[in-house]
Amino acid sequence: QVQLVESGGGLVQAGGSLRLSCAASGRTFSNSNMGWFRQAPGKEREFVAAITAITWSGGSTYYADSVKGRATIFRDNAKNTVFLQMNTLKPEDTAVYYCALSSGPIPTVRLFNANAYSYWGQGTQVTVSS
Repeated sequence: QVQLVESGGGLVQAGGSLRLSCAASGRTFSNSNMGWFRQAPGKEREFVAAITAITWSGGSTYYADSVKGRATIFRDNAKNTVFLQMNTLKPEDTAVYYCALSSGPIPTVRLFNANAYSYWGQGTQVTVSS
């Protein structure tokens, strides 16, 4: 059974930074695509960033326009962990952030869709104060 455990959320002032972590277990991590999504109160879950499996796609990265230039997703396959570094945080970044895992090679366009991910973490709250 795959388990994803996020950490690193918290309260930060606008302009600050946070690094979110997601530790995975129960599956060959290097063969998995990893994504970060977020959901703010009253809004739908939205894509933030994704990184493809090293095995067949070399760890390519993708970002939502709203975080491009402020976020970096990277993975440490030795530690089965994916990270999301968020800089220059804005109040509109406030949300619960979820880590997700998708197995197998999939078309790039599907990485942006929550339905492509079979496993999800419990989420970590990020609150950015103005």
